[in-house]
Amino acid sequence: MSKKEVRDFLIIENRPLNNSNFFIKLKSNENLPDLFPGQFVNIDIPEQNEVFLRRPFSIFEVDYNDNTISLIVKILGKGSKKLTEIGIGKTLNLVLPLGKGFTLPEKSDKVLLVGGGSGMAPMLFLAKKSGLLKGQVHLLIGARAHSDHIVLNEYAEYGHFFYATDDGTFGEKGYVTQHSVFKHSLSDYTKVYACGPLGMMKAVAAEAKSQNIFCEVSLENLMACGFGVCLCCIEPTTKGNLCVCTEGPVFNVNDLKW
Repeated sequence: MSKKEVRDFLIIENRPLNNSNFFIKLKSNENLPDLFPGQFVNIDIPEQNEVFLRRPFSIFEVDYNDNTISLIVKILGKGSKKLTEIGIGKTLNLVLPLGKGFTLPEKSDKVLLVGGGSGMAPMLFLAKKSGLLKGQVHLLIGARAHSDHIVLNEYAEYGHFFYATDDGTFGEKGYVTQHSVFKHSLSDYTKVYACGPLGMMKAVAAEAKSQNIFCEVSLENLMACGFGVCLCCIEPTTKGNLCVCTEGPVFNVNDLKW
């Protein structure tokens, strides 16, 4: 596991993907540490007096040649909104890499990656990092409506995509757990991974457990410090109360008291 660092990054891209999600690319002057799907960074929000704590964001993309990392930032409050308004050329201070990532699949695995909203970011990172053939990776992405979906066609080479929307305006209508791929083909997969709203992850976890399929989820508890000091992100597990920022954010669902 790479040593945690505090360093400044230069914003080289900050653009909207839809009405509520932004793509932000950050460049470092130094070589990047090893970063893995499921890990996150904590960002100090500048020029925002009402935001005292750093904000955690899952890592979306890493380019070691250019020393850049990319994030998908969903506007949820004052901190994330401020982040999307900062111009190119400005500097952000990050703590990284934080947390434990997903267990990478074996070459023989067939995997289902389930993402909800901006939770698709670590799923896409995992698809790219997995090293699996396209036919071994299925991505099931859910959102409220077509306008909330983030479609990144350049990732089509890493897996087959399936979409669900609550209102049926894109892909199949309903939650991801109501999608035909999930309802009728879950047993085809050897590993299931999920990141998104808590209710979605609990539903995915329950079905995977019922079919005895390996399943990991990335929790989105409030993580203020990233070092396990502030105790904001405690999660009850079969191993006791654990800090999500240090023992997670990725957990095997068998270890969670869901």
